[in-house]
Amino acid sequence: MNLVMSWEEVPIFDSEDAEATFWSESHLDVRLMEGAVAGGQSSESVTITLRMDPRMLARIKRLARSRYLNYQSMIKQWLGERLEAELRER
Repeated sequence: MNLVMSWEEVPIFDSEDAEATFWSESHLDVRLMEGAVAGGQSSESVTITLRMDPRMLARIKRLARSRYLNYQSMIKQWLGERLEAELRER
């Protein structure tokens, strides 16, 4: 069984059969699921404004939809993963 440690390891599927095959051989790390829980906004979160290219945002939203995620949650997950990677490199 393959353990999926980051969302980047989940491919964009060409078909439902390909997706079913992938998930029959893989499962998500618990930490990914904890970060994707609906209503997971903590009382310590801060609202920010981030400007980005509309085409990039559209691509992010499309990717998030394909993974059944909220695009903002997916962006936060990516930032968290990158932050951890940067801190490990020090």
